[in-house]
Amino acid sequence: MFVGSVSDNFKERIEQKIFHAEILVDSAKVDAEMKRYEPIPVIADFTDANGNDTMEQTIRDNYNRIKDEVKQIVRDELERIKNDPALQHLLQQK
Repeated sequence: MFVGSVSDNFKERIEQKIFHAEILVDSAKVDAEMKRYEPIPVIADFTDANGNDTMEQTIRDNYNRIKDEVKQIVRDELERIKNDPALQHLLQQK
């Protein structure tokens, strides 16, 4: 069973604003479908050789690596612009 309520918006009136309903489930069909399910493949395993969960550390390491790579890209591009006479005007003069 579930109940709900909706509201109108400015361009669309809804006549029935309050509702209740019951979802009828065919258990036999659901059971038959579930028997055909295949296991979801493991794409990334975050356990180390000792069985410890390393997901948080892996995510933190990836975050820091990406952050460092972006900083390096910015440094490289600023250097490239600084050394290109056609682009030097884009940099702020101190």
